[in-house]
Amino acid sequence: MNEPQVKELLGIPPELITCAIVSNLALVMGVAGAGMTSSTILVTGLTGLLAGAISMAIGEWVSVQSARELYQRQVRTEAAEIRSVPDEEQEELALIYEAKGLPRDEAQKVAERLMADEAAALDAMVREELGLDPATLGGSPYSAGGSSFVLFAIGAIIPLLPYFFGGGAPAVAAAIGCAALGLFVIGALITLLTGRSVIFSGTRQLVFGLLAAGVTFGLGRLIGSAVGA
Repeated sequence: MNEPQVKELLGIPPELITCAIVSNLALVMGVAGAGMTSSTILVTGLTGLLAGAISMAIGEWVSVQSARELYQRQVRTEAAEIRSVPDEEQEELALIYEAKGLPRDEAQKVAERLMADEAAALDAMVREELGLDPATLGGSPYSAGGSSFVLFAIGAIIPLLPYFFGGGAPAVAAAIGCAALGLFVIGALITLLTGRSVIFSGTRQLVFGLLAAGVTFGLGRLIGSAVGA
């Protein structure tokens, strides 16, 4: 099962949620390790949330838009070939339909009917040769960017939730707990596709996330001490 199918089944891109949780948890733990106040940690975490969500949205927009521009170029190339070498394109269509199981004569007739209408011929070539839907060409970059922004923000807010209600060591512990739960759940959801153990996949996500948090907390503590000195 490929990545688009994974996303379709889960309804979310699991790697994006994981990235959001881990990156903001690491940021929060780094600032907490440096001994900053709870309000500073909250502001820093929210800034990290916005920065990450915006960067993910822009990156996804550019990715989808670039793919669409590539597909549009391929469609223009097909249209030019239909106009300049219609006989070759008709033969190519016939071969495609023959490969799909139509008898040779019937495949030739279908290709001939399609080539009589340039728009129909182009639609058929785009679908059959390029494997694209001319109506969507890979989807909307704005929808992709918007969903990436929202999903990253949802993941990134998880480690920040305790800081809306408190601070100090309890908030740090609660932030780790919230992030750990989120990581485990995402890991468990992935097992719907991989068939691995829920405990294995959930724990694997959890270990990597907590490792990142521990490293940044320690580095934050060292940097805080150095700056304080």
